[in-house]
Amino acid sequence: MGRTSKQVKLFILVLCPSKEKGTKNSLETGRTFATIFADMDFRQRLLEASNEEEFKRLIIKHSQELAEEQQMSNDKRMEMNHERADEFEYQEKRCSFARGLREDLERRIPHYLSDYKDGVIGHKTLQKVISTTFFLYFACILPAIAFGVLNDHNTHGKIDVKKVIIGQVIGGVFWGLFSGQPLLIQLTTAPLAIYIKIIYYICDDFKLNFHAMYCAVGLWNSFFLVMYSLFDVSRLMRWSTRSTEEIFALFISIAFCNDAFTAVGKNFDANYYSPACQGLTNSTNYTSYTIGTQSPYTILGNSSDIYSTPSIPEGNMTLTLVQDVCTRENSILYLLLMFGTLWLGVMLYNFNKTPYLNANKREALADYALPVAVIVLSFIGSYVFRDVKLEHFRYDNSYDMFKLPPLEILPYPAVFATMGMGFSLSMLFFMDQNIGSAMVNNPCNKLKKGPAYHLDLLVVALMNGFLSIFALPWMHACLPHSPLHVRSLADVEERVEQGHVYEIIVKVRETRLTGLFSNILIGLSIFLLPYPLAYIPTAVLDGLFLYMAVTALNGNQMFERISLLFMEQAAYPPNHYIRRVPQRKIHKFTGLQVVQLLVMCSLGFAPWPYLKMMFPVALLLLLPIRHKLVPLVIEDKYLAALDGEHQ
Repeated sequence: MGRTSKQVKLFILVLCPSKEKGTKNSLETGRTFATIFADMDFRQRLLEASNEEEFKRLIIKHSQELAEEQQMSNDKRMEMNHERADEFEYQEKRCSFARGLREDLERRIPHYLSDYKDGVIGHKTLQKVISTTFFLYFACILPAIAFGVLNDHNTHGKIDVKKVIIGQVIGGVFWGLFSGQPLLIQLTTAPLAIYIKIIYYICDDFKLNFHAMYCAVGLWNSFFLVMYSLFDVSRLMRWSTRSTEEIFALFISIAFCNDAFTAVGKNFDANYYSPACQGLTNSTNYTSYTIGTQSPYTILGNSSDIYSTPSIPEGNMTLTLVQDVCTRENSILYLLLMFGTLWLGVMLYNFNKTPYLNANKREALADYALPVAVIVLSFIGSYVFRDVKLEHFRYDNSYDMFKLPPLEILPYPAVFATMGMGFSLSMLFFMDQNIGSAMVNNPCNKLKKGPAYHLDLLVVALMNGFLSIFALPWMHACLPHSPLHVRSLADVEERVEQGHVYEIIVKVRETRLTGLFSNILIGLSIFLLPYPLAYIPTAVLDGLFLYMAVTALNGNQMFERISLLFMEQAAYPPNHYIRRVPQRKIHKFTGLQVVQLLVMCSLGFAPWPYLKMMFPVALLLLLPIRHKLVPLVIEDKYLAALDGEHQ
């Protein structure tokens, strides 16, 4: 069987008399079995068979199903074609208003109950659902805390960690109950944090009420999203190709890395390269004392010269006067925890590719890679190195959460300004939500219940309208959480071709339970604030960002083609586009994608907040660039291989 015989899982031996008639000879019998075993889902069921009788029964049942399909007469096929034509004419006569929304409801409502049953019934289903729930719990609550810290800093406490977590719970549960595609994960994201920062800057410049402006922008955004849903604007996403999705996915990975390394730079400036470490200040004795147990605030100065600070919320707090000493160990430990989280998480994520332990234990470790990495590195940072004073996120529990914004105080020019900002924000929502939906509904994932682009957009509009009223952070489908959610619920089949190992998804458990359970756990985590969740250092949160960025690169063909630039040609993997497209054309197409990615990064990471408002427009322009400009450089026959229908 060769050197890779360990990859063989099913072996078919055909024994046939040499004087048998042509239709029953070994070749025809072999072709018959090849047809039967070509179905990946069927092969997976055979491997899960518990005994020989079940194995035989599955083969007989599947062969009968294939025989029935082949015996379907041409008359029936013609009859089906006529029925489809009549149905098409009927649809043409129907009112086109909200047609896409009606079709989504007709497609998804029959599967609503099965969305719950499919999370309980089936081989290894409970194991997958439990592991995926914990994965989503850590993958959602930790970015929520991180973005809460970021929004708290950007808005000076107007939107903080507590609001982000409560908004995550409300939006996540609402999405799990009413969405069309429950495998999408709703989360506040870096582009939304940037937009919130822009609104705060505008309010600060023009002396406007932040809550009223935020609510007005959010409500206009929801209004435009409802219009997009009712008028089937999501049909524009048929022009979205793999190229557009992969450019945006790579941008999100870069954004995660940018957030992580920006935090590292700030930590090094505050500790490793502080004036005390540079010998620019004299060592002075400082006074330290504590009041209360909540909300740590740090004030620099000595007992006779305390710098003035902003007003501190009422309630218990920790007030500490620290001494001006060199703390380079903080920065070194910061790097250790961040890269340690990344290394341990990625190592466990790929553990099922190693020969250690048995298959079930390897799969379990891979499923729990993120929770294990976070818990282990948090223990190391908060207990093993407890003498090093690490940075933890701030949490304030001293104010009322649900207050209606004073919309009546907004002047009329501000209302029209919020309409323009809401329209720009709606374009960001439209592209992010639909690109996430397209990646989840990728034919490679073999989902069977169908997409619901228009219904999902309506649910997102209603959800964010409610969040806007109470100044809770907005949410939409996020990357890479949504594709990783699909991957966590999937059964995969490994294949080896010319020494290169790659995985094929066999089936996915399409259920609402994982999203609902994980968000319920996040809601219960409110009672774990500030402790023990505050024991998670911010360095571990940055390591989580890097983990998300690295694991999202799996299966990204744009990243694979970029890596080809640094490989010798003999080591190229046997991908379909390498066999069909000249090397120069491959690199030219990759170069065009990189240029588009750089333009998006220049807008998304621009130091001028108002310029960042152009990011949704740049994202939308990816569609006409791909279909109007790129074909002028690369022939269609090569584009079909490089950027075809999810090959």
